Amino acid sequence: MARMLAARLHVPSRTLRVEEVPRPQPGPGEVLVKVEAAGVCLSDVHLIDGTLTPLYLQGDTVTLGHEVSGTVAETGEGVTAWSPGQRVVLHAGEKRDGVTYTRGVDYDGGWAEYALSAADALTALPDAIPFDQGAIIPDAVSTPWGAITETGAVRPAEAVGVWGVGGLGVHAVQLLRAAGACPVIAVDPNPVARERALAAGADLALDSADPGLRRAVGEATGGAGIAAAFDFAGVPAVREQAVSVLAPQGRLVLVGLTNQPLTVTDGTRFSYLQQRILGHYGSDMPVALPQLLRLIDHGRLDFSGSISGVLPLAEAAEAVARLEKKEGNPIRLILRP
Repeated sequence: MARMLAARLHVPSRTLRVEEVPRPQPGPGEVLVKVEAAGVCLSDVHLIDGTLTPLYLQGDTVTLGHEVSGTVAETGEGVTAWSPGQRVVLHAGEKRDGVTYTRGVDYDGGWAEYALSAADALTALPDAIPFDQGAIIPDAVSTPWGAITETGAVRPAEAVGVWGVGGLGVHAVQLLRAAGACPVIAVDPNPVARERALAAGADLALDSADPGLRRAVGEATGGAGIAAAFDFAGVPAVREQAVSVLAPQGRLVLVGLTNQPLTVTDGTRFSYLQQRILGHYGSDMPVALPQLLRLIDHGRLDFSGSISGVLPLAEAAEAVARLEKKEGNPIRLILRP
């Protein structure tokens, strides 16, 4: 039986090992993809540190990696839409019996030389888009895109705020500007992140610890407040701060994940102003991926600056450590088998 390298997480002990495992074979309706690039996400870090735990994993060990691009290696019985050699992006999850399972969390992902995918959980990657950029689209880009276009339903000229300008938040800034939001206000305690937000198209970048933040938001929005605020940090204090500058009927979209309680200090004011809090997770892959790839392919969006480093698969643990410690303030690190 053919073998391959894979970065596997033993969930009970939270131990990550790069080891040799059997290369999977595509079954009916499946496609085997030779992995060319796989993104390292903060969610991967949280799976390793125990902050997140898989909900639907069968067994106790999983190959990590939900941001994956590559080429079709083999197709299973009944697959006619794909053929060997085609460039593809794997969806970050698959629906089974009405339940969404996340790749690299609930089933084996792409931190490996090869990865399996359902035939309908792939999107063609245009030749002009490098594998590195293609790999990060299924989460780092499509998740903020879904939060903006679907959950947040941002309209042109609306004032928006982005709290947490890391791997997803910096893309949200870029996407909000492309969607016509105005002004786009970024909030982050890290000065490097604020500079990065301005470079990505933010009209204003504020320190979350600045006591003058509310006044600055008021001045930037003509006193109206923010129509849509996006929390990419997953921090309770961020959510309180975002609610404090929401406009009447404004909405707070929760993208960053946390197991901490959600509270609204002044519930009467919140209800009186008819504000809303909306949870968000992932995106509608079959819709979002083709949209984003088309925008990139036509030069409307460019995420080349988001690739902060490329490491071999064997150094998966090093990539995780660099992201966890924010060494060099990376946006996205890429593993290449």
